[in-house]
Amino acid sequence: MTNMSPDSLIQNVRWVDRSAVVEVAGEVNLAHSNAFQEDLANIVAEKPQRLVLDLAGVTYMDSSGIASLVKMLSRAKAIGASMHLVGMSDRVRSLFEITRLDHVFEIHATCDEALASS
Repeated sequence: MTNMSPDSLIQNVRWVDRSAVVEVAGEVNLAHSNAFQEDLANIVAEKPQRLVLDLAGVTYMDSSGIASLVKMLSRAKAIGASMHLVGMSDRVRSLFEITRLDHVFEIHATCDEALASS
């Protein structure tokens, strides 16, 4: 696994073929956004074909958390990778719906669905 920040929101990274499945937990907010972006950038640097972020453990997300995900989507696309979000709570999902980012990100209920998508 890539080296993560000491207070990383990333709990685990597992590889399924060329897909990185990243388990995220905690509050994705301004206090954690820089370290979160850095940790995700390190994973993207390993050039997965697909980046799957499992957000089931995310208890809160603010605009800086959303901005971090938008930046990572851009980085993933720059290397030809797709990025998928899974396991969102209703609260987090509503943020993506309000901001219309549910039309920008590929959102799935489970990791298996994301891994099976093209």
